[in-house]
Amino acid sequence: MNLFKIGFLTVTLVDVVDLLIVSWIFYTVYQYFKGTRAGQMLVGLIILLIASFLSNAVGLSATSWLVNRFQTVWVVAFVILFQPEIRRLLIYVGQHRFFQKIFRMGSSQTIEAIIETINELRNRSWGALVVIQRETGLRSYKEAGMPLTAEVTAPLLISLFNPTSPLHDGAVIIQNDIIEAAACILPLTESTSITPDMGTRHRAALGLSEETDAIIIVVSEETKKVSVAENGRFVNIEKDEMALRRYFNEQLFISSGD
Repeated sequence: MNLFKIGFLTVTLVDVVDLLIVSWIFYTVYQYFKGTRAGQMLVGLIILLIASFLSNAVGLSATSWLVNRFQTVWVVAFVILFQPEIRRLLIYVGQHRFFQKIFRMGSSQTIEAIIETINELRNRSWGALVVIQRETGLRSYKEAGMPLTAEVTAPLLISLFNPTSPLHDGAVIIQNDIIEAAACILPLTESTSITPDMGTRHRAALGLSEETDAIIIVVSEETKKVSVAENGRFVNIEKDEMALRRYFNEQLFISSGD
């Protein structure tokens, strides 16, 4: 559907929608890079793109050729000079709640598997230490443990924390619905908030939460209590199953995407 003309250019509804989408993308990227050198360079790139469009539309062949040459160099320079910023931007996009809901549908099954595991371990009076990785990488802790790369299931988690299992003494690290490693050794906290009834698992959970943004779940084999460490503290959660399920869903599907 034609809307109007600008000289010899016919503007359609699709063109307007296309322009709005491109404008939104540039605005979002600029807001992310705003206040940095990458932001200033992005403004220069946008100016070159606009100049290229106008020179092509008016028919200035020489000017168009010159601007296009600068535009190519500018894009390459932007990618080379600002690789860290671009990497962080891609991570930010990938962690947005919209894309997580599309590409991480299995997370609900992972949460159910963890809840089922917690209930079974409490019934058996077995202890556990489960780490759910979010943005901060945990590569060093995974490499120090036993690599697994297995789908998260309740039977597998329960078997890993069986006291007779050689892998029960340590933490299990989960990332994107995959058990990445088991028997991982975590850093112990020096915090005085640890109470006498808390053991080494609690110290390890709090220690890792002080250094990363991971969620760490502790099941005490002595008291059968469930504790969750996050951001250097133990989260006050009602100990019923629904409260735990609601907390995990909020953290994995909402908070981590903001």
